[in-house]
Amino acid sequence: MTETSTPAGTGGAPGAPGTVLFDMFGVIARVQSPSGKARLLETAGVTGVRRAAFWEAYWSLRPPYDRGQVAGPGYWDLVARALGTRFDAERTAALVEADVASWSAVDAEMVALVAGLAAAGRTVALLSNIPEELAVHYERHHPWLAHFRVRSLSCRTGHAKPDPAAYEGCLRELGADAASVLFVDDREENVRAARALGMRGHVFTSAADLRTALGTS
Repeated sequence: MTETSTPAGTGGAPGAPGTVLFDMFGVIARVQSPSGKARLLETAGVTGVRRAAFWEAYWSLRPPYDRGQVAGPGYWDLVARALGTRFDAERTAALVEADVASWSAVDAEMVALVAGLAAAGRTVALLSNIPEELAVHYERHHPWLAHFRVRSLSCRTGHAKPDPAAYEGCLRELGADAASVLFVDDREENVRAARALGMRGHVFTSAADLRTALGTS
């Protein structure tokens, strides 16, 4: 979920945004670690040249999983079929667990930044492409999610970024004008989509740069 790009800062109307709308992975939560990826490959029983095929299937089949159109077992069945194999129920459960674990690390500095914004009276919200099993994990283990006035999760809305409907649904829940919202994401394409709807945008690279963009450094 990480994309190398030049920080875009904020745009649009001057002054602090009324709402800061955050992406999750690559911003507040960490991207997959090498150890997390290695565990997935080991759990799937994938070695050698088949690793490239595994990651191709993993990502190409991910959008319906993120949108809640298929659950974890169904997603891993699709991955297995793409690889020309089959995962039994035990291995499928282990893959769901390993996948969740690979996305479960968070950036403590960003968690503190979100908490600080909320404590200062700023409205914060979340717009995340996330499958149901991972959403449940975060809800169970991360009480700081309560800081977000709106948590718009793709697995429950059926819309994933950069689909305009994902942003529009979040704006409706917030009852906010697009121009009053600063959207923060690590992917340029997702920020462009937000700007196309009239939001301000910041391509995330670090907490320090975001603090500067927010005027809180």
